[in-house]
Amino acid sequence: MHNLASKSSVMASEMQACIDACAHCHQVCLQTAMTHCLNMGGGHVEPEHFRLMNNCAEICQSSANLQLSGSVFSARLCALCADVCTACADSCRELDGMEGCVSACERCAANCRSIAA
Repeated sequence: MHNLASKSSVMASEMQACIDACAHCHQVCLQTAMTHCLNMGGGHVEPEHFRLMNNCAEICQSSANLQLSGSVFSARLCALCADVCTACADSCRELDGMEGCVSACERCAANCRSIAA
């Protein structure tokens, strides 16, 4: 009985860390896209990059919401969220002033992969 309780608390802790990472990534990607990227122009607002940042913000918010609701689909969405976050981090890494977004995306991807496993 004790091992089951310990495993459950570890899973709850991992899920809370993932929810926090998703919420943070949602905020950082949306805020960065709507302020920094729009102000910078150029490559920062190229359709592929800008769309990816918005996609990342949306899937992170959805991933957090599904986890919070206890959805049976949350692990599958976390796997996709990790892929989108990784792509967003790669895109942001190529532009100036995007370190915060890269960091948030990488952290979220790692947490989501842990939940999806």
